[in-house]
Amino acid sequence: MIVGVVGKIAAGKTTVAKFFGERGFCRVSCSDPLIDLLTHNVSEYSWIPELPEKAEPTRERLIEFGKHLKERHGEDILIRLAVDKMRHCEKVVIDGVRSREEIEAIKRLGGKVIYVEARPEIRFERLMRRKARKDKTIKSFADFKAMDDAEERLYKTSELKGLADYVMVNEGTLDELREKAERIIEEITGKV
Repeated sequence: MIVGVVGKIAAGKTTVAKFFGERGFCRVSCSDPLIDLLTHNVSEYSWIPELPEKAEPTRERLIEFGKHLKERHGEDILIRLAVDKMRHCEKVVIDGVRSREEIEAIKRLGGKVIYVEARPEIRFERLMRRKARKDKTIKSFADFKAMDDAEERLYKTSELKGLADYVMVNEGTLDELREKAERIIEEITGKV
């Protein structure tokens, strides 16, 4: 069983994936294979498409290397690598799905897709609070908006909402988001 989680930067994708993790899903991000390849941490894979020069996995580098891998190995390469990394798991949730081809790859595998959304101002506040290493170049709302717009041009994330099996608006409390996730988990797994 595979569930993909899609959405813009800081919409709550990872939080939703964590809720699935708490319910027995193995959690992996689409960026994990990129980070693993860039840092040469590849022991969990049964295959790797190529090993780049070792580098710090900044958001810019992840985007650039992701584009490169997709051009050379197909638009669904990150899904194939994420599924391979978690090949020993029965239930997998993939966080950070970013393209139509990645969604189609998940659906080909019989999976479901959740689109998580929130207003830009809310997402910026979250990004500032989480202080992730990959986001360290974002210092202002203008920086965030530029990164968000660049990601939209690259991945057309807004258009992916229409391909999702479920849409979650994440503008309330953590408990409200958990409730929404629980309902979807119950529906997907058939368990209450």
